[in-house]
Amino acid sequence: MGWQAKLSIDYSVEDGHCVARHVHDGPLRILKSLYPEGDKVCHNILVHPPSGLVGGDELHIALNLQPQAHALVTTPGATRFYHSDGQTASQYVNATLDSGSRLEWLPLEALAYSGCQAHNQVKFHMAADSQLMAWDITALGLPHAGQAFASGQYQQHLEIEGLWLERGLIHASDHRLLHSPLGLNGHSCQGTLVFAQGQPMSDDQLQQVIALARKLCEQHALVLQAGVSSPDPRLVLVRVLSAQVEQAMDLLRRIWLVWRSELWQLPAVSPRIWAM
Repeated sequence: MGWQAKLSIDYSVEDGHCVARHVHDGPLRILKSLYPEGDKVCHNILVHPPSGLVGGDELHIALNLQPQAHALVTTPGATRFYHSDGQTASQYVNATLDSGSRLEWLPLEALAYSGCQAHNQVKFHMAADSQLMAWDITALGLPHAGQAFASGQYQQHLEIEGLWLERGLIHASDHRLLHSPLGLNGHSCQGTLVFAQGQPMSDDQLQQVIALARKLCEQHALVLQAGVSSPDPRLVLVRVLSAQVEQAMDLLRRIWLVWRSELWQLPAVSPRIWAM
């Protein structure tokens, strides 16, 4: 049957203090809530003691942000999808943002080991005046160890309900997708960063969000492998391809920090767990 784990976190504002309450079943939980930038922003680190998923494992994560709550959620390390004998390893994330809430969904990368059968699904449900910054970074194989993504598949589902849906299947045998200039072009890592609002941004705000991201892309070593687009006035997307996770993570982290500083007037400081 594999490991089955569930975690539900509810964020609410009490006397100006953002509080997290959680319920878990199985090997998935959060530790102490952290407040490195004051009471209004609650930082949580998701902990999965097995440290990876094999065939048959399922992780279910539910986040509920009540009105005016602000949560930053990350992980201490990569989410690893290991080799499978045939069963699928799955992770499901559902986040609901109520009126005036903000969510920063910033897990470290997902690693698709050769031979994995993986399904990673992330859905966001946004109230009209909520805001979201979120990323998804996926690495195929283990390039540093010389282990290519030679077999298996990785299925991805990213969605903001009613606004944006992206679904894809990366199969190790799909040479055209993995190596064509119209596909991944030989890159083993792909990343997407999202800034979204439940209601349309003004023209000035939309152009500011785009300009901040494009400036950093143009200054980065990945300038030819990164792009910024806005398919809807409620949404800005940054996409990047790279040979290694560290390069993509560096660019997306820089953009996220500038966005939260310039758009939300919050400290441009990364969670300390990333440096440990």
